[in-house]
Amino acid sequence: MTERSVILATAASLAAFFFVLELVRRRRLSEEYSLLWLITAMAMLVVSAWRDLLHGMAAAVGIVYPPNFLFLLAALFIMAILLYFSTVITRLTRENKDIAQHVALLQYEVERLRALSEQKDSHEQHSDHQEHASPPMP
Repeated sequence: MTERSVILATAASLAAFFFVLELVRRRRLSEEYSLLWLITAMAMLVVSAWRDLLHGMAAAVGIVYPPNFLFLLAALFIMAILLYFSTVITRLTRENKDIAQHVALLQYEVERLRALSEQKDSHEQHSDHQEHASPPMP
């Protein structure tokens, strides 16, 4: 791997690491989700800065050109992150559906209670009106 590619890969890994930290600091990314991105950035930093490790891992996998192993590693990490986010989205979708159903049931109950209350008020007003409208017979 050329010196320029090592510098570029190391700089990109550091930039990604600090960018994720900044997103967490500004509360644009929760700590829970930042962990995977930080691990990915650190792994890329270690592999891109430690040439012998990169060459050894590339040779073990059968990749002739070691920088290609960085792309493979990045793709695997991104796939892991996407799988994790897919599970989170699935859970949130289920929770949203449950909440929407609960809200619909509560809304139905409120409307039913309002209707009963209005019927009761109407009935009371009707009986009050009859009492005042016709004087009692002697």
